[in-house]
Amino acid sequence: MADERARYFRQLSRLRRSARRWSVLGGGLTGAAAVLTPYAGLGLPDAAWAGAAGSAVALAAWRWLDLRAHAARPAPPALDPAEAAARSRARLVAAVERLPAGQGVLAEVRRVRSRLTLRGTSVAEPWARLDRAALTLGGMAGRLTGLAEPAVLEAAAADRSLRELAGRVASVERALQLAPADARAPLADAHRELSAQLQSGVTAYERLVVAAAGYLAEDARPSTEHAAASRLAEATDLLHGVASALAELRTVGDPLRAPR
Repeated sequence: MADERARYFRQLSRLRRSARRWSVLGGGLTGAAAVLTPYAGLGLPDAAWAGAAGSAVALAAWRWLDLRAHAARPAPPALDPAEAAARSRARLVAAVERLPAGQGVLAEVRRVRSRLTLRGTSVAEPWARLDRAALTLGGMAGRLTGLAEPAVLEAAAADRSLRELAGRVASVERALQLAPADARAPLADAHRELSAQLQSGVTAYERLVVAAAGYLAEDARPSTEHAAASRLAEATDLLHGVASALAELRTVGDPLRAPR
């Protein structure tokens, strides 16, 4: 969304320029009609001069009225710098998302930014594992249909929950570094329990990804030999047979060659 205040002043400047332009044009045409009509007498060209002058004057009047009405409205308040930055960022993100690979680039940027915020904490390692597992599952999500579709939805919910839990663990860990000695024990216990929950959750998520890969492997495994492999084997045998026949013909000689 564009800045309403800037749009207001742009419209005001546009109306002012238009009113001045039509005023100058109307005055010029009126003066020309006033001079040329008595000079050459009344005729068809004089009607054109008078009509053009009247139209220009009317348009100039309408433009001045529009300018006065627009100027009478109060200007919108100036945007807060934070809100203006958020709108600019939203426009930039929307422009990048429209590119062919824009969504993938934005997702990678968000992942890198999240990793940087967790650098130096104990959450960095399980977060990286969760990222790898989520990327692996994302590559298989399009083929996990039918009976496996509820598992994909559950994995998405678990991913959001685990990332939120990781943020809590990181916050508690940072607070633990600032806490006085007498208040560290409760925070340390809470941090230990949350870290254990995060580790177990990430491990369960990785097992889900492995199970999804096993489902895909079993779903795509044919009960007999793959059709493409059998066709390739037949084509190979055919080429071997043709090559053997050509070799036998070469040893016997060319039967079509005329005798001398």
